[in-house]
Amino acid sequence: MTTTDPIREAIFAAVRAIPRGRVAAYGEVAARAGLPRRARLVGRLLREAPSGALPWHRVVRSDGRLAFPPDSEPWLTQRERLSREGVVMTGGRIPARFFAWRDEDLDAALWG
Repeated sequence: MTTTDPIREAIFAAVRAIPRGRVAAYGEVAARAGLPRRARLVGRLLREAPSGALPWHRVVRSDGRLAFPPDSEPWLTQRERLSREGVVMTGGRIPARFFAWRDEDLDAALWG
């Protein structure tokens, strides 16, 4: 499957929109890009992205875990980059308070 430039750019724009010191789940990035249920596509495009082009380290699994095998080189790199931004891991997971947009969704649900 060839991914069109508008789809790629929508996903990349959603990744760029994740604030420093926050993370977002692959599925949330896909939804923000207008592609609900396309979390795997987000992962594939991040793998294909040019090095240094995106803050890929801010994208994690929905359960707060990093997608790489623990203690692998990419896992350590992602954990270090997140740590430099103030994101901490507890028990191998990133706590919900670090997820971008979750607070906005709660406010919208409570207050409209």
